[in-house]
Amino acid sequence: MGTAEETAGGEAQAWGEVTPDAARRLLIAAVEAFAERGYHATTTRDIAGRAGMSPAALYIHYKTKEELLHRISRIGHTKALEILRTASRREGSARERLADAVGSFVRWHAGGRTTARVVQYELDSLGPDARAEILALRRQCDDEVHGVIEDGVASGEFDVLDVKGTTLAVLSLCIDVARWFNVDGPWTPDEVGALYADLVLRMVGAGEPAPAQK
Repeated sequence: MGTAEETAGGEAQAWGEVTPDAARRLLIAAVEAFAERGYHATTTRDIAGRAGMSPAALYIHYKTKEELLHRISRIGHTKALEILRTASRREGSARERLADAVGSFVRWHAGGRTTARVVQYELDSLGPDARAEILALRRQCDDEVHGVIEDGVASGEFDVLDVKGTTLAVLSLCIDVARWFNVDGPWTPDEVGALYADLVLRMVGAGEPAPAQK
């Protein structure tokens, strides 16, 4: 599966809010181009060509190439925050919530690796105002994971000396999946999500869940 097919097919719902259709096609083409060539090496002509449109048509919907990257980043980070917030604030123990957060976050990075690479690794290509907005969303993502780990320490479920450092390690582990995951490789996104959830629980000293009381 090529990056264009993966992005358009596997992540179509992620771009459902982008209208009209021409704007969505351009955004999907930009995701593909940025992931393949990098932001700085991609031209607006590259993006328009991939979308089957003229360069002039692009400017009807996006004033600049950076506006495209900003919108991709904002939508991606908003989705990432939604995933982490849903898991971290569900009912259940800290152990269950952390496993859910990590598993869901990893599945998103694996299943949508093309988009995730752009969202996570092109931050420095944004201008100061756009970058500040995305950094604020990133801090909210950090806070969700930090809060679950803190809850686990307070309840005695986790054995963590440095909650802030552990939060950084957990998020870095999850995000890196977008860099190496291969849809033609030996694992599915679900399998990688389950593996990483288990690894993170071991990292925080959660051990095995207590057996149910009879």
